[in-house]
Amino acid sequence: MPQTEARKILKDAPVMWRRINSIGIILDCNSTYATNLGYAKSEIIGKPIFEHVPKESWEIMNDSLKTWFATGKVMNRKITFRKQNGETFPGILQATSLYDENNNLLGSNTVIFDLTQMNDEKISEYEEFFKEANSRLDKIKEKEYSLWDENSRSEYDGLKKMFEMLSVTNLKELK
Repeated sequence: MPQTEARKILKDAPVMWRRINSIGIILDCNSTYATNLGYAKSEIIGKPIFEHVPKESWEIMNDSLKTWFATGKVMNRKITFRKQNGETFPGILQATSLYDENNNLLGSNTVIFDLTQMNDEKISEYEEFFKEANSRLDKIKEKEYSLWDENSRSEYDGLKKMFEMLSVTNLKELK
């Protein structure tokens, strides 16, 4: 899927973002996700999500997938993640579904918060980013939505849903 203006909002976003398909294979991620895990983006794309969690977290990650399949979203799921160098960090996963024009599940937009970085300053940065992202998405929709093909509309709708969910998440409760 070509990168739309909506997805460009995530390119260098302060949050770790990835998109997976319906079987847990990573289709895309932003630079923050790659950098925080210590990989080049090219080393991430095409890999299963289980490669970024230690074996003892596979069951929790699998439960997260089951919740996502059943409800279309995952909120505040605490999971340990593993960097390329073997170090681990506690994270909070938030995911929303991405559907095609026929309401078939395509995958998810997932944001991960590294709990070791969650302080008041970082939370303020995230909250401001979510507010700006929602505003930018609204402006993009006004100008371009009617001109897009179904794939671009699906991508936009999925990102809008993700940012709306993140905007109402109480990040202070996550730390």
